[in-house]
Amino acid sequence: MSATSSAKPAPRLLDQVRTAIRVRHYSTSTEKTYCYWIRFFIRFHNMRHPRDMGGDEINAFLNFLAIERNVSPATQSQALNAIVFLYRKVLDIELGQFDNFARAKPRRRLPVVFTHEEALQVLSHLEGKYWLMASLLYGCGLRISECLRLRVKDIEFSRRSIYVRDGKGGKDRVTVLPDSLVEPLTLQLEHVKNVHNFDLKEGFGDVYLPYAIARKYPTAGRSFAWQYVFPASRRSADPRSGIVRRHHLDRTTIQKVVRGAIRRAGLNKPASCHTFRHSFATRLLERGADLRTIQELLGHADVRTTEIYTHVLKINRVGVRSPVDE
Repeated sequence: MSATSSAKPAPRLLDQVRTAIRVRHYSTSTEKTYCYWIRFFIRFHNMRHPRDMGGDEINAFLNFLAIERNVSPATQSQALNAIVFLYRKVLDIELGQFDNFARAKPRRRLPVVFTHEEALQVLSHLEGKYWLMASLLYGCGLRISECLRLRVKDIEFSRRSIYVRDGKGGKDRVTVLPDSLVEPLTLQLEHVKNVHNFDLKEGFGDVYLPYAIARKYPTAGRSFAWQYVFPASRRSADPRSGIVRRHHLDRTTIQKVVRGAIRRAGLNKPASCHTFRHSFATRLLERGADLRTIQELLGHADVRTTEIYTHVLKINRVGVRSPVDE
């Protein structure tokens, strides 16, 4: 057998993309998103290999997204980032100028928020760990992913603080822990301890750790401090490593439960888990908190992002009287 015939075939393009992403320790959601857009880009150009394409093809694809698909600016930027990653980090091709494409039209939309009474009404239709998770979303301003990724060590009861690690943009921050959630969280951690002890007895108990931590402290994953506050009901194989572990609760589970609670509460709003985070910010503004403090609690890089909540509070508060009320 010749050396040529015995050589291993080159990895498929998307496998190369996944490897490049994992080497850089990007999140699983980023991996899925980038692979989606790269696959879409290739199919849009009739399965041509990206090496045979360049700026013109990228411009055509981005124009299609903005004009035909009418996507948001954020979605168009997401697609662009995925394609740039493909060329620069996977194919090692430095792209020239390709800015001759239509920019997706910005849309100014106010966030959907609950009033305080509506938020409590939704919470009243939740029980157990789902009530606790939704209460953390509303009481601490957490994103759903941040709530799911909470570890035991991130809860600081004495300081009434929750540490959010590696939030959006890779930033850490500290937010408030409501007094009313101390006891429920304490009981939840007792449950986590029991689950962890059970896993250890069965020869498991290791939890996923960020790469640098896992390398520096190889046994830390079996410690109670690193366990998820909201563990999954069963162990499963890690999609990347294949290692059987107990991961955190799946986001679709809490999303489905919260949607049901909103429906049972009789609220006719296009609300979701994220609505609790918006409601946290508007409630703090109503109670007189300053914008910079809210910015820090939410983890916004730019205060202009936080300012959107001031527009929500301006609705029907300018003293205008409708003609039909005269």
